[in-house]
Amino acid sequence: MKVAKDLLYTNDHEWVKVEGEVALIGIADYAQHHLGDIVYVELPEIDDEIAKEDSFSAVESVKAAADIYMPVSGKVIEVNEELIDDPALLNADPYENWMIKIEITSKEELEELMTSEEYEKFLAEEE
Repeated sequence: MKVAKDLLYTNDHEWVKVEGEVALIGIADYAQHHLGDIVYVELPEIDDEIAKEDSFSAVESVKAAADIYMPVSGKVIEVNEELIDDPALLNADPYENWMIKIEITSKEELEELMTSEEYEKFLAEEE
């Protein structure tokens, strides 16, 4: 499984890329690999305010459906519209194809996420 180095991760296999007060959020390679071929992605509306650990998306694949959870609280400022037309982009490169962009409302919550090194150890224990 590929783990991008400059990101933060959750136990549920979401990633966060912090850019000042803004964060990009997506699913990790581990998640897309276990879901299989992704055929549908549901994304929230712009201006939705979503609390940490609340579901913000549903992803369906040929073998499963999964909710995707917020790693940090925030207000949605952009959604990746390309995923609605081509959900398989998440399989092609889950780190390049972010799902939502948020304005972070609680930067303290970032401290609860795993670094890439911690996430790699977590994955080793999951297998």
